[in-house]
Parts: sequence; C-alpha cells; structure tokens
Amino acid sequence: MAVLCKPAIAVPEHIITQDDTLELARRLHKDHSQLKLVLRLIEHTGVLKRHLIQPIDKVLKHPGLDARSAVYEQESKARVPAVVRQALDQAELEARQIDLIVYVSCTGFMMPSLTAWLINTLGFRSETRQIPIAQLGCAAGGAAINRAHDFCTAYPDSNVLIVACEFCSLCYQPTDLGVGSLLSNGLFGDAIAAAVVRGRGGTGVRLERNGSYLIPHTEDWISYAVRSTGFHFLLDKRVPGTMEPLAPALRAVADQQRWNAGELDFYLVHAGGPRILDDLSRFLEVPPEAFRFSRATLTEYGNIASAVVLDALGRMFEEASPREGHRGLLAGFGPGITAEMALGTWTAAA
Repeated sequence: MAVLCKPAIAVPEHIITQDDTLELARRLHKDHSQLKLVLRLIEHTGVLKRHLIQPIDKVLKHPGLDARSAVYEQESKARVPAVVRQALDQAELEARQIDLIVYVSCTGFMMPSLTAWLINTLGFRSETRQIPIAQLGCAAGGAAINRAHDFCTAYPDSNVLIVACEFCSLCYQPTDLGVGSLLSNGLFGDAIAAAVVRGRGGTGVRLERNGSYLIPHTEDWISYAVRSTGFHFLLDKRVPGTMEPLAPALRAVADQQRWNAGELDFYLVHAGGPRILDDLSRFLEVPPEAFRFSRATLTEYGNIASAVVLDALGRMFEEASPREGHRGLLAGFGPGITAEMALGTWTAAA
C-alpha cells in the first residue's frame, strides 16, 4: 500500500506580521469606504505572520507579468531543490528511485514545467513521468496526494514525489480594492513543500481511499481573472460557508471505507481561513483541537495554498502523536468549489 512519508517544508526569509499588514492597509487604503471592515476581517483570520520571497516594498510594486514570471522561475529554481532533497532523504530514497513527479502551483507558470528542470538537475531518470497541476488552486495539495495514490495503486512498486511551490505574494495586485482582494492581501503567504509517496515501505500515512467532490455551480466563487497584469484573485463572499455542503462529502468518503468521519484520530485539512476549521469542527462533530495542525499552519504561515496540507502533515510528524493504526482524513479545498479528500492509516516501517 502507498505510504505518504514525512514532508519537507521551507518558508522564505522575509516576514510580515499581522500588525505590519494592518498598518499597511491603514496607510495604503486610508480613504477606502470599507476600511474598518477590512481591518476587522484581517484581524479575525488568526494569521499572526507570513513569509515572503521578497521584501514587502518589492511585493507592493508591480513590475509587470513578465518580470513576475522571471522572479517565479528564479526563486523556484533557487529554493525547490533543497526541499526536494530533504523529502527524498526523509523517505529514505534517491532521486533515481522516483517514477513520477507531481508538481503543483497556482501562483506562477512555466512551460515546460519545473518538473523538467528538476529531472535534468537533480538526478531523476529521464523516464520519470511528470504531472504538473496548475488550476486546482489550494485543492491541489490534496489532488497531488490522490494522484500519487492512484499511480502507486496502478504500479505498486513505484514511488512518487510531490512538490508544492506557492509564491502567493507574486499575485498581489495594487489596483484590486474589493473587500475580498484586500482580505486576501492579509491572508496568503509563500512556502514550498515536498513529500514522497512510497509504493512499498516507509513510515507515515498509508493511503486507503481517495475521492473528489465539486459543489455544483460554484465555479465563479474562487477564480483568477487572467489579465495583462497577471493573476487577479477573485473571492466570493459565499466561500466561507462552503463547509456545510462539503462536510457530507467528507462523511461519504469515510462511509465508503466504513469509517465514521467524526471519530477519526487525526485531521489534516486545508486551512483557507479560521471559519473553515470552525465549521468543519461543528459539521463533523469533532473538537476544535482536532484541527490544531491546520490551525498552526494558518497562524504561523498564513494560507500557503496547496502546501497547507503537507505542512499540517509535517506538524503531526513533529508532534509524534499518531500511533500504529490511527486513522485520519486529509483534504484540500479550492476552486470549483472542489474538495480533494483522502483517508489514511498511520503505519511505521518495520
């Protein structure tokens, strides 16, 4: 059975605190008619600090999509290799033992994908398969785990590397002044995460089942408007309420495994904001403490898009709380509105 091993996480060196964010909002948008609402929403995110690939003065400037694309390529090539090497070490594998790389990112675009550069640079075999995923947004972390699981189910002796590279700060748009956009400016952070799914052996989450669910007719609730200036993030005010229709989908996947979604040992879910975690606690009837790993990610790093689920998993590894046979749920939520869900059992290598 496929095992999701300990992930490697890296956040960049430039830090912006919540106090910094609030002060910037007051200074840059002092005449905004809904400034008080924006400040209150940012305060309620629970995000105390975020990490950025550039100093904030550079983030606030917009040099154009071509310049931002160059930064994305330069920074990803500079930062991803060390994270990949750490993930391989933690899975006790070498690059040549990887059969598929799933690379997810919704904050920059390259063609060919960074996967081609990684194969050529880090010693992966030329036969290594590639799956770049760009348009699932924050759900892509869950999707990457699920596609790795599918591959290892089809090819049981295979190993899959997952890489999530999210530089959300490159999507800042100084002319987007809607409440949703200004809230996003205080929510998203930059991070890189990587993990290996081993077809055989390994310590971590043994993947048992996965599933997807799309809430009908919500495709315009989370989206990008792609313009000459780049990606303009659009966030509908109805998004925070999406856990009510998604909770039954989580329960349904667990039911297929004959598990009760409200009685699991661990929960690793995308922390898009505090209400998502609060609502899941209520609708799944589990204590708020069950989402402590996701909440810690949100507090310390902000919403790091597709990397959230892997960071939450890393925090569970560090806490060393799971025991052999403990059962859990992993889930990413993103545009569509889409949920990518997985069930797993903790296992330790013999």
